[in-house]
Amino acid sequence: MYFYELALLKSPLENLTFQSEEEIKIGTKVLIKLKQRKALDEAVIVKIVEKPDFKCTDISEITNEFYDEKMLEIASFISTYYVCSLGEALSIYNPFDKTIKQLLNEEIFDSKIVLSSLQEKAKEFLKKKKQALLFANTGAGKTEIYIKIIEECLNSGKQAVLLMPEISLTPQMQKRLEKVFAKSVAIWHSKITKKKKAQILQGLQEGSIKLIAGARSALFLPYSNLGVIVVDEENDDSYKSDSKPRFHTKDLSIYIAKKYNLQLILGSATPSSSSFLKIPFFRLDETYHKTNKAYSFEDSDMNLSPKILNKIETTINSQNQVIVFLPTRANFKYQICTTCGKSVECPYCSVSMSLHKNDLALKCHYCGYTQQIPNSCPSCKTGIIHNLRVGTAQIEEELKAIFPQKNIKRFDRDEIKTENQLKTILNDFNSGKIDILVGTQMLSKGHDYHNVKLAVVLGIDSVLNMNSYKAREKALSLLIQISGRSGRSGFGEVIIQTKNQEFFDYYLNESNYEEFLQSELEFRKDLYPPYLKMAKVTFSHTNGLKVKDEMDFYVKLFKQNKNIEVVGFGQSPIFKIANKYRYEIILRSNNVKALLPALHSINSANASIDMDTIY
Repeated sequence: MYFYELALLKSPLENLTFQSEEEIKIGTKVLIKLKQRKALDEAVIVKIVEKPDFKCTDISEITNEFYDEKMLEIASFISTYYVCSLGEALSIYNPFDKTIKQLLNEEIFDSKIVLSSLQEKAKEFLKKKKQALLFANTGAGKTEIYIKIIEECLNSGKQAVLLMPEISLTPQMQKRLEKVFAKSVAIWHSKITKKKKAQILQGLQEGSIKLIAGARSALFLPYSNLGVIVVDEENDDSYKSDSKPRFHTKDLSIYIAKKYNLQLILGSATPSSSSFLKIPFFRLDETYHKTNKAYSFEDSDMNLSPKILNKIETTINSQNQVIVFLPTRANFKYQICTTCGKSVECPYCSVSMSLHKNDLALKCHYCGYTQQIPNSCPSCKTGIIHNLRVGTAQIEEELKAIFPQKNIKRFDRDEIKTENQLKTILNDFNSGKIDILVGTQMLSKGHDYHNVKLAVVLGIDSVLNMNSYKAREKALSLLIQISGRSGRSGFGEVIIQTKNQEFFDYYLNESNYEEFLQSELEFRKDLYPPYLKMAKVTFSHTNGLKVKDEMDFYVKLFKQNKNIEVVGFGQSPIFKIANKYRYEIILRSNNVKALLPALHSINSANASIDMDTIY
């Protein structure tokens, strides 16, 4: 009889011990029967152990799937660093399949891309440094450098992965990759079908697929011979997972590349301060097309002030296109009563509901609760509800009323739900069928819009005023990314609605992003990452008193630890989500070896831990 320690996939439970008459290889995925459970559970063999002094249950089934040594090592690191069980860490991986045999598939690629002398210098720098940052202005041609490096990697018989933020994975990028790598490239993200995923996994293992381009989950596929990892727009927050394990894809890419000596390229026009500080970088500041940008500011409280409307009219009358950007997606962020000043809150979460005009409903973006729009204020019963802080649907509506002859479209998650919708709207915009495109963050992500001469940025102050130490970096980065979509060739204008003109004006006109990063790092010294490590512990439960007591207990405990600092504790900014009350503790330390044991010592089913928290 053989005895094994198993990690239970997707489960927070500690490893369990099971037995088998067969000898099973470490890393094999097996099925087991747990008491009180009808269905079989998936688990992974992680260790051979001695016969324990308690009675063991038999392993029910041995599957053909397995996790290789590297997957087990990286999952073990994720489990330690991001404070989760080994089973939770392993569950983010797609395993290998024993039945799929590797086929010899030697193909030579020729992209026919000729790099400029500065791009060539950048490429050589990236290769020499092994792990480096490509700090390139928008429109400087970093994609060409990526393709050249990937091409060399594939021609040497290795695999490559190109990571991009979110699934607004640009169809443009897909086209460019398919042009060079044809059927050897596959696109991977959460919206592709189960069937398609199975085909890609098969092709990757057989060797017909050599390059995967996709969102963060693309890093966790069964690569047998990975040579290069490219992380595009490395500063983007969507690389941080918002569910357990709360890993950061960029940071994991750095860890994997260093551990296994892979080539790593981080690329961005607005790199994060931590990458700028810690990773050697090459500055690529020439652009393909000579661009000339003019910035102007508007501090009016009206979203579409006469000045903005005038500019939009002049631009579209001269047959050019306009993009209008807002940092929020719903129609209005809040509905406020004109009499008592209260907003309409979700009954299960302590957040204001967002108005979705198309559905004629108020929606909670946290738990999904939906209700009809009330005729009068639910709090005082008499006041009239007034809409505050505008969103994409409202702006689209107003612009349609002012420019009825023009084609105006919306580009956000409510409007674009499928890959086809994304392709259609981008194609229509690029071919000039759409005059004005109104959108959210999705607009800022690496899309090339050739005929845009005006970018209007509304509500950027709400980003600048977020409860995050990264608020300044996020606001300025977003603004530069959006402005980079205007005037890709020739002259472009950017109008920014803000009450903080001084801050934006200096870094947009008189300085550069490098200077901003230097000053930001100076500001964060001894306070925030990348100099210190920060973590957030959130306790949530339907019984508010219970979790408050839990929080108080751990605050007391952490305060006794000299190597960590309790920065703050109390109610979470959103106090209630899905009927659960939430309390949090923010910790920081300059010693990760002191912080992690403190986090691992938390023994509560109500606690969720976010290492390297952004907020």
